Amino acid sequence: MIKENSGIRKEDVINRRMFIIGAAKIIIFTGIIVRLFSLQIDDNKKYLTLSDKNRIREWKLPPTRGNIIDYFGNVIAGNLKVYQLHIIPEQVENFSYLLTRLKVLLQLSDKKISNILKSKKRLKPWESIIVSENLSWSEFVKVNNYLYDLVGVKPVMTISRNYPFNDIYTHVLGYVSQPNENDILQNEIIQERFVTGMKVGKTGLEKTLENYLIGTNDIQRYEVNAYGKRINQLEYQKGEQGSKIRLTIDTEVQKLSAKLLADKAGSISVMDIYTGEIIAMCSSPSYDPNLFLFGISNDEWELIRNNPLKPLINKTLSGLYSPGSTIKPIVALSALENNIISTNFKVKCTGKTELYGQTFHCWKEKGHGVVSLNNAMKQSCDTYFYEIARLLGVDRLKITAKKFGLGEKVLGEYFENEKQGLFPNTSWKKNKLGKGWVLGETLITGIGQGYIQTTPLQLCLMTAQIGNGGYSIKPKIIVNNDPLNFTEAKKNMEEQYLINSNSQLFKDKKNIKIIQQAMFSSTNEIGGTSYRSRIDNLKYQFAGKTGTAQVKRISKRERELDLKIDQIPYKNRDHALYVAYGPYKNPRYAVSIIVEHGGSGSKAAAPMAKKLFKLIIDRDKLREKQPNFEEISI
Repeated sequence: MIKENSGIRKEDVINRRMFIIGAAKIIIFTGIIVRLFSLQIDDNKKYLTLSDKNRIREWKLPPTRGNIIDYFGNVIAGNLKVYQLHIIPEQVENFSYLLTRLKVLLQLSDKKISNILKSKKRLKPWESIIVSENLSWSEFVKVNNYLYDLVGVKPVMTISRNYPFNDIYTHVLGYVSQPNENDILQNEIIQERFVTGMKVGKTGLEKTLENYLIGTNDIQRYEVNAYGKRINQLEYQKGEQGSKIRLTIDTEVQKLSAKLLADKAGSISVMDIYTGEIIAMCSSPSYDPNLFLFGISNDEWELIRNNPLKPLINKTLSGLYSPGSTIKPIVALSALENNIISTNFKVKCTGKTELYGQTFHCWKEKGHGVVSLNNAMKQSCDTYFYEIARLLGVDRLKITAKKFGLGEKVLGEYFENEKQGLFPNTSWKKNKLGKGWVLGETLITGIGQGYIQTTPLQLCLMTAQIGNGGYSIKPKIIVNNDPLNFTEAKKNMEEQYLINSNSQLFKDKKNIKIIQQAMFSSTNEIGGTSYRSRIDNLKYQFAGKTGTAQVKRISKRERELDLKIDQIPYKNRDHALYVAYGPYKNPRYAVSIIVEHGGSGSKAAAPMAKKLFKLIIDRDKLREKQPNFEEISI
């Protein structure tokens, strides 16, 4: 109770209290207004986004990959229509009932049902679960007929990769399959465009050219109600197909290469000696990349993986082989370039060479007698090349070999598994093995044995640069927008030589001509190691060099027995090799062939070259008339 004489009037107290209450109301009201403003204006975008996430859904289809075509416009990696079946979990009323119905309709296994349930737990409710990636037409029709009873099921017609030539391009193209975690994490474009069911390149050009081939997604945006049911389509955005890639390869030559190597392990390479274009690049055995599109079975995978001929290895780029006698043109050229020998230099071959108590045998037991360079190349006399390698030394030999592409990757930018190979020298052995080089190792290097390792494509490049007169070329497998024809490429090469002498691989052009003539003799003169594979018609005539590379050193006992090839275990048989260029009078193409454990190069490899050159040269005019990239319609 307030007394009247307290000095404080009752009215003043009441007014003060009313003021405080009023101020509090104003503050609270102002706070509410500010908050409402913030919600309506400042946070509008945030809450609108959250609302849209709840209200708007996106349906993305896997992007359509670009076609890969051969030089003549034939599709070698394309796309075809497939029928898929998806489940959208948030739209399903009774998941157990749905799975029961699908199991009956499509004969789904218990394992498949289990995988669907695992996907349901892993994915968000609006993300689709792929029940089948490749429904048959009858299954697709059946599902559509029962859609009224399959709430949440979405039959989809989409695009899948297809390899129309099956296994003949596998090691060039590679294959596509579902991406793993690393595929997604290591590529931002894949991350951005990834959807369930999307396929990405796993090997070969499909992998290295992924960012060009991948394409963009078809996107369908639609509105759903509170129960996740579609009520309105908002937008449909058509994706773009990936870029079209044109290769330098001729499918007809590739098919013949595969046919020649059927049931064999080995490789065939064909290259334009002026443009560097790869006409064929075949590795055998192969496998069908279509098997990987919808998930390869364990049985199929084990069959491929356990094949003793190793179909998973691209032998053209990743197979490492002793070149055997195919290295002899480079050995002879190096000796000529370093003034170690001349065409008149002669060696007496008795069938063997003795050096510090070690015997080095010639392939001809009784020897070749006195031979000059041309005869030594023609008859592939090992004794002659032991001697010139001894005089030359391995260090100088390596310099020449490296110039011609040995020990260097050829297409590394496009094929991540390509091997570099090895051309040894004294410093390599010291650094790698911690041992000094011995003279006997120089001798066996001179006949393509020992530490030396080459790939078939390196040997093809080596031969191409001998065939074109000793000029450096850069091999290519992708056609640019304005490819050079043969005439233009040859003219440019000659002009480049006048500007920059580094484009030449020789010191004296006459030395290249000597080697070319020796290779001609080896193929076209009586006594040549590949004489039986010659073609007398000048249009197809070629020059080449055989090679037989030891896999296992021959013991004295085995040499005395003189076993025939079928008497030797397969894994111990020599590799058969052959390199050649032609036509001889007007060179255009180089070939390298290897048949693993095929025995003699003259018997197993050289006859293949005869068939190849006939086809390659017959198609030469077609290749010259082929239109540019933009003019090819698919």
